[in-house]
Amino acid sequence: MLLPLRLPSLPHPPLRLLRPLLPLRPPLRYPPAETVNSPMPGTIVSVNVSAGQNVKKGDVLVVLEAMKMENEIMAPRDAVVASVQVNKGDSVDSGTPLVSLQ
Repeated sequence: MLLPLRLPSLPHPPLRLLRPLLPLRPPLRYPPAETVNSPMPGTIVSVNVSAGQNVKKGDVLVVLEAMKMENEIMAPRDAVVASVQVNKGDSVDSGTPLVSLQ
């Protein structure tokens, strides 16, 4: 005679616990702000943008003089300038925030 096989019952969480605990975020309408930093130490020769200005990818934001050479710091993407953190004549270190884009 065969006896029915009984497996131990495992406690299953209620279905509501299987859903994410935090609500999902709606997609962002605008990309998050991005900071353009100084790639090297130097002096700001000119600031070519102001807050609220639209820029295209490749537009020159700031000109930085380093090692007697002028380096053009360009916009990495189409964006709106959120803020400018430097002025003409400022000395900056490597990694110093120059411009915030939104």
